Amino acid sequence: MFSLYRQSLAGLRAMLVATLVLGLAYPLVVQGAAAVAAPWASQGSMVTADGERTTDPDEAVGSVLIGQVVDDPDLFQPRPSAAGDGYGYDTLASAGSNLGPESPDLVALVQERRAEVATREGVTVSQVPVDAVTASGSGLDPHVSVAYAELQAPRVARAQGLDVADVEALVRAHTDGRTLGVLGEPRVNVLELNAAVLRAADDD
Repeated sequence: MFSLYRQSLAGLRAMLVATLVLGLAYPLVVQGAAAVAAPWASQGSMVTADGERTTDPDEAVGSVLIGQVVDDPDLFQPRPSAAGDGYGYDTLASAGSNLGPESPDLVALVQERRAEVATREGVTVSQVPVDAVTASGSGLDPHVSVAYAELQAPRVARAQGLDVADVEALVRAHTDGRTLGVLGEPRVNVLELNAAVLRAADDD
C-alpha cells in the first residue's frame, strides 16, 4: 500500500512538472521568441484595407492566412467554402463537406457552381478551373489558383475601370510559388490581391 502511494505521488509530481513546463513555460517562451523574431506573423499575419501589414486587430480587415467571404462582386472571389452555414469561411467551423467524389449532391453542387462562375466571368463551363467550384479541406483557404485569378481578371478590370493588362500584372505580382520550390502549386492570395486592386483603382 505504501509503495502504491509513493508511486501515485511520484506520478502526480511528474504530471504537475510536465504541465508547468510543457503547458505553460514552453508556449510562453515560443510566443515570446516569435514576437521578437516575427512580430507580424506571430500576431496573426493581419493586413489593413490598403494591404499593409499590421499587428493591431482594430486596423485589420483580415489575415492573409485565412480566407474570407468577398461581398463585393467587383472584386476577385475566393474558392467556395464548406466551413459553416451560408457562404462558409467560418473559422469556428473549419471543415470540408465530407461528400465523396461520386456523391450525387456534390456532383450537382459542382455543376451549379460551374454554371454560375461561367456566367459571371463570361466563359464556357469547360474554362472554369476546379478550385472555382470545389471547397478546400479546411474551408478557410486564402488562395485561389493562378488560372482562377486570371479568369476573373477581365471582369475585375472592367468593374474597377482598370486595364486588363494592369490587373493581370497584379495577379502575377501576388502569385506565390510552390512551397520550398516543390510542394503544391503556384497560388494567389485573394485578400492581398483585392487590396492591391483597390489601391490601383484609387490611384487611377
